[in-house]
Amino acid sequence: MAKKKDTLIDEAKKIKTELEQLKKKKNDLDLSLAKKAEAKPAKKATKKAEAKPAKKATKKAEAKPAKKATKKAEAKPEKVKKLTKKELEEAKIEAEKTLEEELEEQLSDEEIENFQIEKVDMEKLTNKVCDILAERESSGMFQSELWKKLKLTSRDGSRLALKLERMGTITREKILEKGRWTYKLILKKTPISTQSIVNAPCLVCPVEQKCSLEGEISPRTCQLIEDWVIIEMKKSTKSK
Repeated sequence: MAKKKDTLIDEAKKIKTELEQLKKKKNDLDLSLAKKAEAKPAKKATKKAEAKPAKKATKKAEAKPAKKATKKAEAKPEKVKKLTKKELEEAKIEAEKTLEEELEEQLSDEEIENFQIEKVDMEKLTNKVCDILAERESSGMFQSELWKKLKLTSRDGSRLALKLERMGTITREKILEKGRWTYKLILKKTPISTQSIVNAPCLVCPVEQKCSLEGEISPRTCQLIEDWVIIEMKKSTKSK
Protein backbone atom coordinates (compact mmCIF):
# COMPACT_ATOMS: atom_id res chain seq x y z
CA MET A 1 0.00 0.00 0.00
CA ALA A 2 2.82 2.39 0.90
CA LYS A 3 4.57 1.80 -2.43
CA LYS A 4 1.39 2.43 -4.36
CA LYS A 5 0.86 5.68 -2.50
CA ASP A 6 4.41 6.84 -3.29
CA THR A 7 3.96 6.10 -6.99
CA LEU A 8 0.74 8.10 -7.05
CA ILE A 9 2.47 11.07 -5.42
CA ASP A 10 5.29 10.90 -7.98
CA GLU A 11 2.81 10.84 -10.85
CA ALA A 12 0.94 13.80 -9.37
CA LYS A 13 4.17 15.77 -9.16
CA LYS A 14 4.99 15.00 -12.78
CA ILE A 15 1.52 16.13 -13.90
CA LYS A 16 1.94 19.32 -11.89
CA THR A 17 5.30 20.14 -13.48
CA GLU A 18 3.88 19.44 -16.93
CA LEU A 19 0.98 21.77 -16.25
CA GLU A 20 3.37 24.51 -15.14
CA GLN A 21 5.41 24.11 -18.32
CA LEU A 22 2.24 24.31 -20.43
CA LYS A 23 1.18 27.49 -18.61
CA LYS A 24 4.60 28.99 -19.21
CA LYS A 25 4.40 28.22 -22.92
CA LYS A 26 0.91 29.69 -23.08
CA ASN A 27 2.12 32.87 -21.39
CA ASP A 28 5.01 33.14 -23.84
CA LEU A 29 2.60 32.79 -26.76
CA ASP A 30 0.27 35.39 -25.32
CA LEU A 31 3.15 37.82 -24.89
CA SER A 32 4.37 37.37 -28.44
CA LEU A 33 0.83 37.84 -29.81
CA ALA A 34 0.36 40.97 -27.70
CA LYS A 35 3.62 42.46 -29.01
CA LYS A 36 2.53 41.83 -32.60
CA ALA A 37 -0.86 43.36 -31.90
CA GLU A 38 0.75 46.46 -30.38
CA ALA A 39 3.21 46.90 -33.24
CA LYS A 40 0.81 47.13 -36.22
CA PRO A 41 -2.01 49.38 -34.73
CA ALA A 42 0.60 51.68 -33.23
CA LYS A 43 1.83 52.65 -36.66
CA LYS A 44 -1.70 53.38 -37.87
CA ALA A 45 -2.54 55.31 -34.75
CA THR A 46 0.57 57.46 -35.04
CA LYS A 47 -0.15 58.17 -38.69
CA LYS A 48 -3.68 59.20 -37.91
CA ALA A 49 -2.55 61.24 -34.94
CA GLU A 50 0.06 62.96 -37.08
CA ALA A 51 -2.24 63.57 -40.02
CA LYS A 52 -5.97 64.02 -39.70
CA PRO A 53 -6.77 64.45 -35.99
CA ALA A 54 -3.91 66.87 -35.50
CA LYS A 55 -5.13 69.11 -38.29
CA LYS A 56 -8.73 69.02 -37.10
CA ALA A 57 -7.71 69.79 -33.53
CA THR A 58 -5.54 72.70 -34.58
CA LYS A 59 -8.22 74.03 -36.90
CA LYS A 60 -10.85 73.84 -34.20
CA ALA A 61 -8.52 75.36 -31.63
CA GLU A 62 -7.51 78.14 -33.99
CA ALA A 63 -10.92 78.79 -35.47
CA LYS A 64 -14.04 78.08 -33.45
CA PRO A 65 -12.92 78.41 -29.80
CA ALA A 66 -10.89 81.50 -30.59
CA LYS A 67 -13.87 83.17 -32.21
CA LYS A 68 -16.15 82.27 -29.33
CA ALA A 69 -13.65 83.55 -26.78
CA THR A 70 -13.23 86.85 -28.59
CA LYS A 71 -16.98 87.20 -29.00
CA LYS A 72 -17.54 86.65 -25.29
CA ALA A 73 -14.72 89.00 -24.39
CA GLU A 74 -16.16 91.65 -26.67
CA ALA A 75 -19.74 91.05 -25.58
CA LYS A 76 -19.31 91.43 -21.79
CA PRO A 77 -18.01 95.04 -21.75
CA GLU A 78 -20.89 96.06 -24.03
CA LYS A 79 -23.36 95.02 -21.32
CA VAL A 80 -22.09 97.81 -19.00
CA LYS A 81 -24.80 100.44 -18.87
CA LYS A 82 -23.60 103.84 -20.05
CA LEU A 83 -24.78 106.80 -17.99
CA THR A 84 -26.82 109.44 -19.74
CA LYS A 85 -25.76 113.10 -19.73
CA LYS A 86 -28.39 113.83 -17.07
CA GLU A 87 -27.21 110.94 -14.87
CA LEU A 88 -23.58 112.07 -15.20
CA GLU A 89 -24.54 115.60 -14.13
CA GLU A 90 -26.50 114.23 -11.15
CA ALA A 91 -23.52 112.05 -10.12
CA LYS A 92 -21.21 115.08 -10.38
CA ILE A 93 -23.55 117.22 -8.24
CA GLU A 94 -23.77 114.41 -5.65
CA ALA A 95 -19.96 114.17 -5.48
CA GLU A 96 -19.65 117.96 -5.08
CA LYS A 97 -22.11 118.18 -2.19
CA THR A 98 -20.87 119.95 0.92
CA LEU A 99 -21.81 119.22 4.54
CA GLU A 100 -24.19 122.21 4.50
CA GLU A 101 -26.03 120.92 1.43
CA GLU A 102 -26.43 117.50 3.02
CA LEU A 103 -27.71 119.11 6.24
CA GLU A 104 -30.04 121.35 4.26
CA GLU A 105 -31.63 118.25 2.73
CA GLN A 106 -31.97 116.52 6.11
CA LEU A 107 -33.22 119.49 8.21
CA SER A 108 -36.44 121.43 7.93
CA ASP A 109 -36.52 125.25 7.65
CA GLU A 110 -37.78 125.43 11.23
CA GLU A 111 -34.90 123.28 12.55
CA ILE A 112 -32.35 125.50 10.80
CA GLU A 113 -33.92 128.80 11.92
CA ASN A 114 -34.30 127.63 15.55
CA PHE A 115 -30.82 126.10 15.76
CA GLN A 116 -29.20 126.48 19.17
CA ILE A 117 -25.85 125.33 20.57
CA GLU A 118 -26.17 124.06 24.12
CA LYS A 119 -24.90 126.46 26.81
CA VAL A 120 -24.02 129.10 24.20
CA ASP A 121 -25.48 132.61 23.93
CA MET A 122 -26.47 132.55 20.24
CA GLU A 123 -26.92 136.33 20.01
CA LYS A 124 -23.45 136.88 21.41
CA LEU A 125 -22.02 134.23 19.06
CA THR A 126 -23.76 135.81 16.04
CA ASN A 127 -22.34 139.24 16.94
CA LYS A 128 -18.88 137.71 17.25
CA VAL A 129 -19.21 136.12 13.79
CA CYS A 130 -20.27 139.48 12.36
CA ASP A 131 -17.36 141.30 14.03
CA ILE A 132 -14.82 138.84 12.57
CA LEU A 133 -16.36 138.97 9.10
CA ALA A 134 -16.62 142.77 9.23
CA GLU A 135 -12.84 142.94 9.52
CA ARG A 136 -12.51 140.97 6.24
CA GLU A 137 -15.10 143.19 4.49
CA SER A 138 -15.96 141.94 0.97
CA SER A 139 -13.09 139.39 0.82
CA GLY A 140 -14.89 137.17 3.35
CA MET A 141 -13.44 134.22 5.24
CA PHE A 142 -13.33 130.45 4.74
CA GLN A 143 -15.83 128.92 7.11
CA SER A 144 -13.35 126.25 8.33
CA GLU A 145 -11.04 129.07 9.43
CA LEU A 146 -13.90 130.86 11.18
CA TRP A 147 -15.16 127.73 13.00
CA LYS A 148 -11.62 127.02 14.18
CA LYS A 149 -11.33 130.57 15.53
CA LEU A 150 -14.67 130.23 17.37
CA LYS A 151 -13.86 126.65 18.54
CA LEU A 152 -16.95 125.20 16.88
CA THR A 153 -17.33 121.77 15.32
CA SER A 154 -17.82 121.72 11.55
CA ARG A 155 -21.37 120.38 12.04
CA ASP A 156 -22.38 123.16 14.46
CA GLY A 157 -20.62 125.74 12.32
CA SER A 158 -22.39 124.54 9.19
CA ARG A 159 -25.78 124.76 10.87
CA LEU A 160 -24.96 128.24 12.14
CA ALA A 161 -23.94 129.31 8.62
CA LEU A 162 -27.27 128.05 7.24
CA LYS A 163 -29.13 129.92 9.99
CA LEU A 164 -27.26 133.20 9.39
CA GLU A 165 -27.85 132.90 5.65
CA ARG A 166 -31.60 132.43 6.23
CA MET A 167 -31.55 135.48 8.48
CA GLY A 168 -29.90 137.47 5.68
CA THR A 169 -26.85 138.20 7.84
CA ILE A 170 -24.27 136.50 5.60
CA THR A 171 -23.88 135.19 2.06
CA ARG A 172 -22.17 131.87 1.30
CA GLU A 173 -19.94 131.60 -1.76
CA LYS A 174 -19.20 127.99 -2.85
CA ILE A 175 -15.50 127.59 -3.72
CA LEU A 176 -13.25 124.68 -4.69
CA GLU A 177 -10.33 124.86 -2.24
CA LYS A 178 -7.48 122.29 -2.34
CA GLY A 179 -9.62 119.81 -4.26
CA ARG A 180 -12.57 120.09 -1.84
CA TRP A 181 -15.78 122.13 -2.06
CA THR A 182 -16.26 124.59 0.79
CA TYR A 183 -17.82 128.01 1.46
CA LYS A 184 -16.47 131.49 1.91
CA LEU A 185 -18.65 133.53 4.29
CA ILE A 186 -19.19 137.21 3.53
CA LEU A 187 -20.97 139.65 5.87
CA LYS A 188 -24.16 141.00 4.31
CA LYS A 189 -25.56 143.05 7.19
CA THR A 190 -24.91 143.44 10.92
CA PRO A 191 -27.84 142.10 12.96
CA ILE A 192 -29.70 144.46 15.28
CA SER A 193 -28.93 143.60 18.89
CA THR A 194 -30.67 145.01 21.96
CA GLN A 195 -27.81 143.78 24.16
CA SER A 196 -25.73 146.86 23.41
CA ILE A 197 -28.34 149.29 24.82
CA VAL A 198 -29.66 147.26 27.76
CA ASN A 199 -27.68 149.28 30.30
CA ALA A 200 -27.75 152.58 28.39
CA PRO A 201 -28.34 155.46 30.86
CA CYS A 202 -30.65 157.23 28.42
CA LEU A 203 -33.41 154.61 29.00
CA VAL A 204 -33.74 155.62 32.67
CA CYS A 205 -32.44 159.20 32.47
CA PRO A 206 -34.48 161.53 34.80
CA VAL A 207 -33.67 164.62 32.68
CA GLU A 208 -34.27 163.03 29.27
CA GLN A 209 -36.82 165.70 28.29
CA LYS A 210 -34.28 168.49 28.84
CA CYS A 211 -31.54 166.65 26.87
CA SER A 212 -30.61 168.01 23.42
CA LEU A 213 -27.50 168.30 21.27
CA GLU A 214 -27.17 172.08 21.77
CA GLY A 215 -28.71 172.30 25.27
CA GLU A 216 -27.15 172.51 28.72
CA ILE A 217 -27.74 168.76 29.12
CA SER A 218 -26.39 167.07 26.01
CA PRO A 219 -25.24 163.55 24.97
CA ARG A 220 -21.98 165.22 23.87
CA THR A 221 -21.11 166.25 27.41
CA CYS A 222 -22.99 163.56 29.44
CA GLN A 223 -20.73 161.84 31.92
CA LEU A 224 -23.20 158.93 32.34
CA ILE A 225 -23.00 158.09 28.63
CA GLU A 226 -19.20 158.34 28.71
CA ASP A 227 -18.97 155.94 31.70
CA TRP A 228 -21.40 153.49 30.07
CA VAL A 229 -19.46 153.44 26.76
CA ILE A 230 -16.18 152.73 28.61
CA ILE A 231 -17.78 149.83 30.54
CA GLU A 232 -19.24 148.30 27.34
CA MET A 233 -15.91 148.58 25.53
CA LYS A 234 -14.17 146.74 28.37
CA LYS A 235 -16.81 143.98 28.23
CA SER A 236 -16.39 143.46 24.46
CA THR A 237 -12.58 143.36 24.83
CA LYS A 238 -12.83 140.64 27.51
CA SER A 239 -15.25 138.56 25.43
CA LYS A 240 -12.81 138.56 22.48
